[in-house]
Amino acid sequence: MPGSLRLVFAGTPEFAVPHLDACRLDNVDIAAVYTQPDRPAGRGRTLAQSPVKRAALAAGTRVEQPENFKDPAARERLRAYAPDLLVVVAYGLILPRKVLAIPLLGCWNVHASLLPRWRGAAPIQRALLAGDTQTGVCLMQMEAGLDTGPVLLRHALPIAPGDTGGSLHDKLAALGAQLLADGLERAANGGALPAEPQPEHGVTYAHKLGKAEALLDWNEPASLLERKVRAFDPWPVAEARLAGETLRIWKALALPAQEAALESALAPGSIVAAGRAGIDVACGDGVLRLLDVQRAGGRRIAAADFVNARPELKRPAP
Repeated sequence: MPGSLRLVFAGTPEFAVPHLDACRLDNVDIAAVYTQPDRPAGRGRTLAQSPVKRAALAAGTRVEQPENFKDPAARERLRAYAPDLLVVVAYGLILPRKVLAIPLLGCWNVHASLLPRWRGAAPIQRALLAGDTQTGVCLMQMEAGLDTGPVLLRHALPIAPGDTGGSLHDKLAALGAQLLADGLERAANGGALPAEPQPEHGVTYAHKLGKAEALLDWNEPASLLERKVRAFDPWPVAEARLAGETLRIWKALALPAQEAALESALAPGSIVAAGRAGIDVACGDGVLRLLDVQRAGGRRIAAADFVNARPELKRPAP
């Protein structure tokens, strides 16, 4: 169908919004936007619209919010839109085979990893935790398995030393939107997108993040703890027990081996230096320098300001 493509978009969080925007092409008609039902949020637990719903309503696009697709009526409503294509980006609902079979061209998914590495719910954070040096985005033809479908387009992205879960999220959202727009343009103009089956070798799973993972264990290597701090920013935010307090750790740096060797004689969790440069904490292997922290009920501050508030912690570097 060169020149015209009728699609339905399905997505929920902020990551999906640039992808919805990327679908607004002259030769693409967005028939409807699917997103998860409004959920209670905030201290007042009032119902909140998803970022995708807000973006769709602002653009005057019809919004659908089924609880799931188990009800035949929900599937028939989707079928009534007669989509050529269903584009799915971080929707958060499992699509059964009967739904995948509705669109004429099937269903596309944008996934924030270089498949088959990091299939699943938290590919951005898992790549950071593993110390990967690159990640990327894939445009995939969906099938019944979890992120197992053939890849139509892919684009790699280096992971910068200072990348956090938040910064990498934003980079990959923009890159994924570009990739999706490219794929839609080609499909709308009758171009073929060769499907590359995923290899069986190299499959890893990006399991959903949990708050329990955010508690740092000083017995672990400083390099791993630094990656956790970066991966868990902005959620769930790393936490650690230090000097009788539980602190949220927003920014930290594993010291170079030579520098850490001078400071790592103390037991893990001990403060070996504290001052204007930050707070150096002995770890199971190496030393982690805390740079930005947050006390209970407080705001994010420089570690040096925390030391000023607790002058008894001041220790010169060895």
